[in-house]
Amino acid sequence: MVVVFAGTPEFAVPSLRALTRGPHRVAAVYTRPDRPAGRGRKMVASAVKAAAIELGLAVEQPADLRDPAARDRLAGYRPDLIVVAAFGQILTPEVLAIPPAGCINVHASLLPRWRGATPVQHALLAGDTGTGTTIMRMDAGIDTGDILLARTCPIAADDTAGSLTGRLAHLGAGTLRDAIAGLAAGRIEPRPQDESAATFAPRLRKADALVDWTREASRLERAVRAFDPWPVAFTFARGEPLRILRAKARADQSSERAPPGTVVRSGASGIDVETGCGLLRVLRLQRPGRQPMNAGEFLNGRNLAPGERLGGRLGETPRPG
Repeated sequence: MVVVFAGTPEFAVPSLRALTRGPHRVAAVYTRPDRPAGRGRKMVASAVKAAAIELGLAVEQPADLRDPAARDRLAGYRPDLIVVAAFGQILTPEVLAIPPAGCINVHASLLPRWRGATPVQHALLAGDTGTGTTIMRMDAGIDTGDILLARTCPIAADDTAGSLTGRLAHLGAGTLRDAIAGLAAGRIEPRPQDESAATFAPRLRKADALVDWTREASRLERAVRAFDPWPVAFTFARGEPLRILRAKARADQSSERAPPGTVVRSGASGIDVETGCGLLRVLRLQRPGRQPMNAGEFLNGRNLAPGERLGGRLGETPRPG
C-alpha cells in the first residue's frame, strides 16, 4: 500500500520507522509546523520531521488540514492508508475519506479508557497499574473508532510520563505493524468500543501542575511522576516557584498535625511536607535558573526549616508559616 504518515512528537517516531521497514511505501510524512522553543525562541523541528528527513522522506507541514489547498495536496499523494500517531490536528471527515483503506491511529492507552490528548499522564494520575496501546480505525469522534488491535503494558511504581511514553511508543510501533498485516490478510475484525467504559484525558496546562497540598500524599506523588517531563509539578517557597522533580509519599503523619504545605522535617534524605493525608518526601527539586538538585544539595544552599509553609496560587506570595 501507499501510506501517508502523520505524527509530531518522539512518541510517533518508532511507528514511522516501523512503517519504513516495509512492505508498504511511505509516500509522505505530515507533521506540525516548526515552533519557537527555548530562551532564544529559535524555530525547532518536530521529532517526526527530524526522523523523516533522516529517512529521506517527503515532509509536509500544513498549519491546518481543513484548508482545501492542504487537503488537495494530501489527496495528491493518492494514499491507500493514512497512519496517525499523536499528530496534533483533528482529521475532518473530508480528510478521513481520502484513503480507500481509511485512517488508523496509534493511541497510548487501552481504549476506551483515556481518550484524548494526554492518556499517559491521566493513567498515572489515576493510579492505574497497567495501560497499553490501541490501533484504532479513525472516525469523526475523538478516539471513538473501532479497535483493530491492542497490547497491554504494566505501569511501574516509579514510572514517569516520560519513561512510560517511551515504552508505549515502541509497543505501539509493533502493534501497528501487526495490525496492518492482519488487516491486509483479513485476520482482524474491527470491534466497537464500549461507550459505558469511556474516560477522557484532556490536554494539560501549566497551571495543572501547581501542587495542591490539601490532597493526599499518594496522589501528589503520582502527580509529580505524571507531570515529568512536562509541565513539571511546582509549588512556591517564599514567593519563588520551586519545581518538584521527584517525591515519595509517606503514610506517617507529623507528630503534631500541621497545615498542608508545612515543612515538618528537612535533611539530606529529603524534605517532608504535610499534605491533606500523609507526608510527601521531596527528593529532587529545582529553583528558577538553577540545575536540578537532590534535597541534600538544595539544603546546602537554602534552608527549608520545619514550620515553613510551601504553596500559594499563581501570582500570589504565600504567607510565612
